[in-house]
Parts: sequence; structure tokens; C-alpha cells
Amino acid sequence: MQDNSSIPSTPQDAENTASPASASDTASEATVMPSLEEMLKAAELKAAEHHDAWLRAKAETENVRRRAQEDIGKAGKFAVEKFSGEMLAVKDSLEAALASENQSAEHLKEGVELTLRQLIAAFEKSGLTEINPLGEKFDPHKHQAISQIEAPDDATEANTVLSVLQKGYALHDRVIRPALVVVSRAKA
Repeated sequence: MQDNSSIPSTPQDAENTASPASASDTASEATVMPSLEEMLKAAELKAAEHHDAWLRAKAETENVRRRAQEDIGKAGKFAVEKFSGEMLAVKDSLEAALASENQSAEHLKEGVELTLRQLIAAFEKSGLTEINPLGEKFDPHKHQAISQIEAPDDATEANTVLSVLQKGYALHDRVIRPALVVVSRAKA
């Protein structure tokens, strides 16, 4: 005959007759679980670490912002450095022409033409382009009309640039000085 005393008859008996090992597991879990004070100290340490990391990140962000502001200031201040270097060669040529004595008009003209070529090359290197719209359709974004006159012939359309009083200039496609022009008017 079997001994049925170790088999629980109801589910409640099964919970109550838990093995002695499981009862000692709960007791050891209680000793392994940290106390509230220990958990609070750990959380405070973690919060202090996060606060320190946040302060360092904030300081680094401020340093990056300050350096960027300095770089922007320097870029604005020294933006014309390359162009200035090109202009020095033109100035040197003009001074050399003035320093030379007993020049013929022909030599002086050749020197001025050479200096003008230097100036044009410096403009091109810096992205400064000339606007000379003679014979083109009037564009109010690039030209400033000083007056309108009747077209000299029937082939000329209305709003065509007939003469350029002063050339315009654009810096990298941005007009810095519009061309001063005389425009044709439609015949009445």
C-alpha cells in the first residue's frame, strides 16, 4: 500500500505543502534584494552621473556655438582676402606706370591695356562678371532704364537695349550694380 500523505488533496494544500527548498528561496531572495536605501543611493549616483554628462554636453555645445560664431566673424572679415591679393597686382602695375618717366603715349596706352586685362582676370577669378546688354531684351532684374527712345528701325523690337551708358556687374549671379541703359519704345 502507498503512503498518500505526501500528495496534496487540494490546490491550497499544494501551496501550503511547498517544498522546504522553495521556502528557503524566498528567504534568500529577501536577503539578496537591496534595501530601499541602497536603491535610492544607486539612483542618486546614476542621476548625478547623468547630470554631469548633461553639463558636459551643454558646455561642449556652448563651445561649438562660440567657435562657430568666431568662424563666421572671421569669414566675414577676411572674405575679400583673395580678391584683395588680386587687386594688389593691379595696383603695382598702376604704380609702376606712374613711376616711369618720359613715356610715350603708345607705351602708356599699352600699360593701361595690360593693367585692364589684369583687372578683368582678377574679376573673373573672384566670380565678378560684367553685364553689357547691348542689343538684348530689357531685364529689370539686371538693367536700369534711364530713358526710352523710339526704335531706329522697324526690325528693332520694343524694350530692346539700344545703348549702355554704364556696364553692370554681378557677383556669382547676384547683381551688385545694374547696367544703366537706354531702351527702345514701341512705335506709335
